[in-house]
Amino acid sequence: MQILIEFLPILAFFIAYKAFDIFVATGVAIAITIGQMLWLKFQKKTITKMQYFNGLIILIFGGLTILLHDKEFIMIKPTILYWSFAIGLCVSFFAFKKNLIQLILGKEILLNAPDPDKIWARINFAWIVYFASLGVLNLYVAKSFPEEIWVNFKLSTIGLLILFIILQGLWLSKYISTDNPEDNL
Repeated sequence: MQILIEFLPILAFFIAYKAFDIFVATGVAIAITIGQMLWLKFQKKTITKMQYFNGLIILIFGGLTILLHDKEFIMIKPTILYWSFAIGLCVSFFAFKKNLIQLILGKEILLNAPDPDKIWARINFAWIVYFASLGVLNLYVAKSFPEEIWVNFKLSTIGLLILFIILQGLWLSKYISTDNPEDNL
């Protein structure tokens, strides 16, 4: 259910685009993103740094799209977001020796490997490559194809993310421990 909520602005953008145009769709995506954050606040739930960052990016680039009536801003917004994630993962890993993917998933997944940090490093690197590549791909589609193709591609990124997670899960499954860490206490 949570993943559907995360994808709601993209789905709403797609539907509004098909019904109206890119500018209305951008306004809808902004409104839904703000609405999600307000709903989380109302429910006294935590808004993650990633959600705040995504909200800021959609406000800036979506706002510029509407204000200047220039679709280029919303079309490069995903690239800015993806590259920011890739840079964030890279900088945190190499400069601060923190593996953000491990910090997020390590609470849920116990690895059974001689060197679990090496496995987590590979996963982190895979996410860096995924986000960097998706940013390049978005830029390529945005600059090389008609607007409607880009909108369809934007929607397809949901499927690409799900496919990436499934493939990563399949690769990772050989390292996942089935032991409950609390059983060892």
